[in-house]
Amino acid sequence: MPPKDKAAAEASSSQEITGQSALPISRIKKIIQLDDDIVQCSSNATFVIAMATEMFIQYLTEQGHNVVKSERKPRKLIQYKDLATAVSRIDNLEFLSDVIPKTTTYKQFKEKRAKEKETGPEKGQRTLNGNLPAAVEDKEEVEDQQGLQPVEDKSSRSSRPPTVTMMVDRTVDTSAGDQDVEMTDQ
Repeated sequence: MPPKDKAAAEASSSQEITGQSALPISRIKKIIQLDDDIVQCSSNATFVIAMATEMFIQYLTEQGHNVVKSERKPRKLIQYKDLATAVSRIDNLEFLSDVIPKTTTYKQFKEKRAKEKETGPEKGQRTLNGNLPAAVEDKEEVEDQQGLQPVEDKSSRSSRPPTVTMMVDRTVDTSAGDQDVEMTDQ
């Protein structure tokens, strides 16, 4: 047999269907049992889930390997950054962007954090409970210490809850067994 045919025969024999999963079926059953929505799962369904998982892992590693091959100096090992690049480039793997995010350096992280702080809340903007955001309060406190502008007492600001009034417009007939009351904003 020529060398190319021998390599192809070995590759096809490694992909032969044996009826067994490379992943432990008992572990997959335990993971399925953790889901409260699934009451019962047959052994055939568990096997199909195991095979689908194997196929997904194979697809993900192939895409990571394609990323490695496309580099200037291809490597023999697939690294985390290769999988993260594959996830960011391939639409089918986009759902993994939260699970396998691209890594950043500490310097990039600090720059991003600094930009986020610069684009903080606008002047006079308040949170839902009526208070100023913590970053704005700290900034006002620093400005007060530097004598830039007078600031009112923070304790008086946070001790005043916003005023909300609701009035009962009408009551619903309770003879039907319904105990609801209709409320309206005014």
